[in-house]
Order: sequence, then structure tokens, then C-alpha cells
Amino acid sequence: MSERLIDVRGLTVRYGTMTAVDSIALAVERGEVVGLIGPDGAGKTSTLRVIAGLQRAAAGSVTVLGHDVWAHRRALHHSLGYLAQRFALYGDLTVNENVQFFALLLGVQRWRSRREMLLERVGLAAFRDRQADRLSGGMKQKLALACSLMHEPQVLVLDEPTTGVDPVTRRELWKLLAGLVAEGLTLVVATPYLDEAERCSRVVLMHRGRVLADATPAAARALMHGTVVEVLAEPRGRAVEALRQAPDVLDVQPFAARLHVWLSADRPAEESVRLTLASAAVRVLDIRVIPPTLEDTFLYLTRDASAGEAA
Repeated sequence: MSERLIDVRGLTVRYGTMTAVDSIALAVERGEVVGLIGPDGAGKTSTLRVIAGLQRAAAGSVTVLGHDVWAHRRALHHSLGYLAQRFALYGDLTVNENVQFFALLLGVQRWRSRREMLLERVGLAAFRDRQADRLSGGMKQKLALACSLMHEPQVLVLDEPTTGVDPVTRRELWKLLAGLVAEGLTLVVATPYLDEAERCSRVVLMHRGRVLADATPAAARALMHGTVVEVLAEPRGRAVEALRQAPDVLDVQPFAARLHVWLSADRPAEESVRLTLASAAVRVLDIRVIPPTLEDTFLYLTRDASAGEAA
């Protein structure tokens, strides 16, 4: 039987007259990796700060491990780890000293042996005497991760842990997180990167403070209606212009050198795209119908939400 560790109901966060999070619901079971996905301003950080007991909600209820997060926020910090979006450790302290500080702050017993284990695990053992300010961006994130794990939390909340990090370190961080989940840790992670959402057991797509979808990555992709055609064509600019004017084309988005063309399913999609491009004297180099990506789905859902708001 599953165990619910986080229960969010009707959560609303406001800053003055601006509503950052608008009455959302979220439930997280033990062992899940739940990704809050969305661009800047979607409400991800505000949601995580409330879950971590760092910010009071304007409305709604939030419980973690069965306790109201705001009323029991001090006790909660002994069971929950939080990795902030910005580096928040002490730059003039060494790697060793930063981890020791957090261990003593949280009353960790036998912290020396645990510090050794964590620094080895995140690959910082050789840099234990280096000041935090002298670490690279990826190494700073690994140090922050080690500090957030020092007290053996049951839940780890991470706010965009790989933003600004090189691709190799991104992969290393996700490998570390996968190992922690295999050992029983529950993760709630915010990211603007939709490729990272594929690593989550469940994704919560957010837009302007609201939840557009809460599902597994596969189920989220299935929410997109119509057909996606991937096209490589030249000249590219003329191809985009012609496709956006076609009556059965709902949207066109660039994906590296290719285009993702979203069509209603009224007639064979590939044939439709070929005919549109041929009439505009555009040469098709490659074309195929593809399953929608999470990014396709997110753009579809945000477009639908914006249309609803305008109506």
C-alpha cells in the first residue's frame, strides 16, 4: 500500500496583488520522483518553498509526513532536505566546513563518517579543503546536495538543481539522484528542462501558477491531440511561413535544425505538409510523423490554456 508523504490542497501563494500559485493540488507518494515542470514564473519555486516550510501560503493546506508544514516547520527540517535554486552555502568556508556546519546545525550524530561517505559519493572528497567560492558551478551543486543529505531526510526538495550546469554534470547529478531514489528517498524537483521530466515517475506541468497536467510522462504526452510531423526543409524561413499559413496546421516550433509541425488529424499529416511546402517551393530533405514529445505537449497545453483565458 502506498504512503502519501506530501499532500497539497488548494495551495495559493500571493506577492502583493500578484498570484504566483493559484489553488493547486499535489500529492506525492513515498519513493516517487515528482517533477514540477514549467518556465520561469510558472509558480514552481513558490510551491517548493511552501512545501519546505520556508514560506507561508496565502490559502490552502500543505502537509508533509502528516504534519502541517508551517505549524511544524522547525521539526520538518529534520526530515526534509532542500536544495535552493541559488547557491546558498558559505563561500569562505571549505567543502569540509560547509558540510560540518549543516551537520551540527541539524544535530547529526556521527557526522564525520557520514560526511566522508557523502563527499565520496558526490565526487568531492579530493576537494574537501577547497573554499566553496573556488568550486565550479557543478561542484557547488554537488556540495549543496551533500549538505542537504547530511541529516538523512525522507524527502528531498530540489529547485532547478541543474540550471546553469554543464551537460556532463547534469547527467552525473541525475545519476546520483537515481541512486538515492533506489535507496528509498522521495524527490520533488523543479526544472525548466523538459528532457529531465522524462526521468520523473510523474510530471506536474505548470503555467502561470496553475497545473495543466499531473501524470506520468507517457500519459502526459497522450494528452496532445492531433499529429506531429518532424520536417527538415530549406529554405527554413520560407517553410515556417508557409506552414503557419496552412489551414490544417495548428502550430510550428523549431527543434534544432528541424521543425515540429502540429496538425489537426483531418487528413494524412505527412502528405499535407509535403503539399504545403511544395506549393511554396520549399525543398523537403526529411519528413516523418513522430510521437509528441513532452515539449510538444507542454506547448499544446499552454496554447490551449492561453486560448481559454482569452475567451
